[in-house]
Amino acid sequence: MSVAPRRSTSLTLDRRLLDEAHALGLNVSRAAEQGVAQAIGAERARRWQAENAEAIAAYNRIVEAEGVPLAAFRKF
Repeated sequence: MSVAPRRSTSLTLDRRLLDEAHALGLNVSRAAEQGVAQAIGAERARRWQAENAEAIAAYNRIVEAEGVPLAAFRKF
């Protein structure tokens, strides 16, 4: 697994959070990186859902009208 190059940045954090993170021995840079990665994933998912909302709604209407495809073959 390759590691992406890192770039230094400056950010402002709530003092209480920063103090507690240091008290717990957390790596603040890594925690911030994980938080940004999680926010990116959430935003990508939100945008995908918005971009595909019409298709999802159309599929849901079909399922409501006709039932789940291949339902006769389900074992549960």
